Amino acid sequence: MEERHDHHRRPARALAAMALAALLGTAACGDPAPAASAAGRQPAPSPSAPSPSASTPPAGGTLPAPDQKIPGDPARLAAALKGTSAALNAAIDAWPKTGKPPRDVELLALHQQRAYRYTARHPEVAARAFARLPSGLAAQAKDNTAAIRELLSLAHPIKPSATFKVQPAPPAAELLGHFKKAERKFGVEWEVLAAVMFAETKFGRVKSDSNVGAQGPMQFMPGTWKAYGMGGDVQDPRDAVMGAANYLRASGAPRDYRRALYAYNHSRAYVNAILLHARQMKRDPRNYYAYYNWQVFVITTAGERRLTGP
Repeated sequence: MEERHDHHRRPARALAAMALAALLGTAACGDPAPAASAAGRQPAPSPSAPSPSASTPPAGGTLPAPDQKIPGDPARLAAALKGTSAALNAAIDAWPKTGKPPRDVELLALHQQRAYRYTARHPEVAARAFARLPSGLAAQAKDNTAAIRELLSLAHPIKPSATFKVQPAPPAAELLGHFKKAERKFGVEWEVLAAVMFAETKFGRVKSDSNVGAQGPMQFMPGTWKAYGMGGDVQDPRDAVMGAANYLRASGAPRDYRRALYAYNHSRAYVNAILLHARQMKRDPRNYYAYYNWQVFVITTAGERRLTGP
């Protein structure tokens, strides 16, 4: 995640210090001090974003290498997004959704993520590329780009020597079960809960506490967890999702998601990003599995660094 700032003035969970490649730099669930959240450990948007060149694989073509360059020419970038997205959707459809994701899903999702991180930093190229896309894909590209840009706006670079604890994410199907169970119990849409975990810790890949002390896959501050965690384990994905749904419900969801998410993290940029990602999952559930395979990046004073993935 890009680094975030702790804006939750109530009990809350602060962003894991670096998930935002996961995402940003705001603080988590409800703690008072507006300090860089876990993301705050993250490096900020660095000039060393994917460099413009190289080609991208069309659907059914060769899989992209983890570090394959992102095209900087609008026409080639549009073709890359179109081909990669089509191939990723087909790979997700073929994946039984059990166990570890297949390599084609991992590589295509990473390439998609890197492309959107590039478009977030190059708005003029992005606008010209998106104008060449079919309307549905253009809407997806705009939402993903806007969400990443919002999170990057909260990021602050960290020292290259900073250490981060990362781990494999729990299985996608298992997490989806937790999100849907929490939705049934508290009425908070599962896509919103998934977007929060995605932004906070890239679905639990970030294991480190935030720089302000937020913990677990949903990044709760201790005081907030004590009030809303219902006696569960803040590190347990199921308990953390239930606690987050409980907190969001108490803060105004589902009637007013903006108010509830702002209570979770006092940042309009954070709220915007969560709702944009949630909207994409509502439009196409395959986007949940694509996001699940996005990886953890951190922004350091020496440039951007990827911590997880192939």
